[in-house]
Order: sequence, then structure tokens, then C-alpha cells
Amino acid sequence: MLQPDETRIESNRLWLTPFSAKDADATLACITPSLTRYMGWDPPANRESFDRIWQTWLHAQTDGTDYVFVIRQRDGGSFLGLVGVHHVKQAIPELGVWIREDRHREGIGREAVRLVVEWACSTLDVQRFNYPVAEENHPSRRIAESLGGTVTGHSETPKFVSVIYQIPAPVTCESPGQA
Repeated sequence: MLQPDETRIESNRLWLTPFSAKDADATLACITPSLTRYMGWDPPANRESFDRIWQTWLHAQTDGTDYVFVIRQRDGGSFLGLVGVHHVKQAIPELGVWIREDRHREGIGREAVRLVVEWACSTLDVQRFNYPVAEENHPSRRIAESLGGTVTGHSETPKFVSVIYQIPAPVTCESPGQA
């Protein structure tokens, strides 16, 4: 299991640590109906529901199947959102990200996804990722495209039609001889 005190992914302005129980209050406070309009889930009905959700994240981290990271501002430690690598034991793991609404349009999502992609390819030896996104969620689509993602499929959820991007591992993470 990733321990919050053992794993820290950093950039000049962000730091990511594995989600832990101490992050639950800040996370729940930022989950709103408008934030989740392009997500496959809705805000939890209450705190007890959310507690059951985040506890499954901790179990998945222990099992090594999913990793959920808290995104924080490097200066001051403000909670900014979550980014995850899911279904790690499948051939192509899946990425997901959300950023608190008052911090949209700052490039935080793109930076956090890039950081977790670099971490996963070097730590977990992942060579490519799926990134499902609502077709109408243009900012999230730009994240995938900025990381070299190309559309490889479509799916329909009860809430929206989504496109599935495939994002390759960065060149810096590829083994010699790979393109």
C-alpha cells in the first residue's frame, strides 16, 4: 500500500500524496452537483456514504489495483482535487481527475495527470493509459490531447456520451528501443 508519508509526487507548484482518511473532509467539501456533471458518479448523499466510498479507495490501494492521489498546492498545501490511476492490473490502466471548481482553468488538471502518468510509468511500468471523458467536457479532453492522447473508442453512460482516449507513456519513461 502507498503510505502518505512514503510517496510524494511533486512539481514546482503541486504535490500529490496518496489519499488517506485525513483528506476526507477537504475532498467531500469540494464535491458538488456541477462538478460531477461530467463524471460517471454523483455527489454522495451524505457523509456516511462518502466514508464508504473513500474506504474502498484505501482497500484498492492496499490491493495495488487503484491509486488515488490528493492534489495540493505546493505553497500552503491547499486542497485542489484528486487524480487517480485505476484498474492497474489490467493491460491498460485508466486515469481520472477532478479539480475543485474555484480552481478550474489554471492547468492544474493537466499538470496533475502528467505527474501521475510519469509516476505510474516509472513505478508501475505502465506503458499506456485509457482516459474516458464526457464528449462535451472540452477542458478534460484538452488534458488528454496535451499528453498525446488519441480517441480510441466511445461509450455511453446514463449521464452522457464519452470518448475514450489512449495516452502513451512519456518518451522519458519508455524503455530503449520503444517508440
